[in-house]
Formats: sequence, C-alpha cells, structure tokens
Amino acid sequence: MSTDSRGILYPARLPSFRRVPAPAHLEDLVRWFWIPEWDIAAGRSSRQYVVAYPACNLVVEPERVTLSGPTTRLSYRDLTGRGWAVGALLRPAAVPSLIDAPAELRDSERLLDAPELHRPVVAAMRIAERDARHHEAVDAFAGWLAKRVRPASGEGLLANAMADLMDGDPDVRTLPDAATRLHVSPRTLQRLAIRHIGLAPVEMIRRRRLQEAAERVRLDADASLAQIATELGYADHAHLTREFRDRLGFTPSAYRRGL
Repeated sequence: MSTDSRGILYPARLPSFRRVPAPAHLEDLVRWFWIPEWDIAAGRSSRQYVVAYPACNLVVEPERVTLSGPTTRLSYRDLTGRGWAVGALLRPAAVPSLIDAPAELRDSERLLDAPELHRPVVAAMRIAERDARHHEAVDAFAGWLAKRVRPASGEGLLANAMADLMDGDPDVRTLPDAATRLHVSPRTLQRLAIRHIGLAPVEMIRRRRLQEAAERVRLDADASLAQIATELGYADHAHLTREFRDRLGFTPSAYRRGL
C-alpha cells in the first residue's frame, strides 16, 4: 500500500489516507484505489484541498456511490464526524463503460445506482482491523468492476498510454510532443481525451505540471519559485504564479507560507 500524496495540498491534515495498487487483472482499468478515513472531534472540521488527477473517480461512501468527473480547478471537502470513502481512480479505458460523455461530468459528480457495489464495500469497511477492512473493501470493489466494466479496447489502451505519457513524462509539454511520442496525430489525441477523460489534452498537461509545482513548493523548501518554474516548463516565475492564482486561488508564495 502507498501513502503517496501528490495532488493533496495539505497531506498533514489528513487523519488517514492510503492508495492501494489495482490488482493485476484491473491494471488497464484502475490506476489505484484510495481510502481516506477520519474521526473528527465534535464541533470541528478538517478541510481537504485537492488538485485532482485529470481522470474520473468512482467512489463508495457509507450512504452512496458517485461517479465524479475530471476537475479543472481546486476542489475541497470539509470532513466532519466519523467517516470513510473507498474510491477508484479510473484509467481512461474504463470510462466509456460508465459514462458516454465524461465531459458532461467536468467539475461535478452524479449518483450511481450500484447496490451490488455499495453493499459489500460497506460491509468490508465495518471490519475492525484496518488492513483487513481495506483488503476486503478493495477486493469487493475490484470484483464489481471486473463484472461491470468492459475489458480495455485497443482505443482504450491508446488512451491509457496517452494519459500515462502526459502524467508521467515532464518532457511532454505540448500536444504535438505527446502525438509525436505516440506516433498519432494531435487530432487523434484530442478525440481520445474527450471520449475517455473529458478534458482536452492541454488541460491534462497543465494539471500534471500544477500538481508537480505544488508538490515541489511543499516539499523542497530550498528551491526558489523561479527554479521550480524553470524546471517544470513554465516561462518564468510570473507564469507559475498566474497558474496558481487562476487555478488554485492563491500564489505559490502564499501556499508555501501557509504550510
């Protein structure tokens, strides 16, 4: 299990958070499962800010199942009381089985009628021992996905490769960069992104750079903002600051001070 916190702006505020790799038979459909748990004192709350990955998430909570679309801005949730969630960060190949037009869910979510998913995950999360309940919850989730989601098609695998490249290779900074690496046209990538993710490719690249910039600002106190901007492909410090302000609502300097 992994506790990697990329995309979470204030990981120290999370009471408990795990990322669990997808089992081998689902690696083309799920990037990982994620499980936060919290128990907040009465009268208090914990606000969690997230720069989400450019992807759809399927999420089971005690009272509901939701499918959330890709986001284009900072999102947050106020945690109160006691609770949990079990989510699957979906790979692009899985998305057409759950929604025809993921762009319709951009910056939003919809309830999913999936009692066969909800019941066993809720039952698993009632197990007292943490590792055991997480294992059982992921097994139940994976079993439902294996039955409900079609195996990855050739187009879906290409969409996965596009997402992996844009998310994992810092040298890919433009749509033509990605198209050249994958030996397809930019128009093909645009079509794949809209059908399988719900965002334009350029938005996917911008989201990765913003996640990386926030992580560097948070973890590398010795690096100047100008150095971070240059290393991540921003034109200059001012470009990085504008991106932070436009997408997150505050500057990188303010973020670093707030930590």
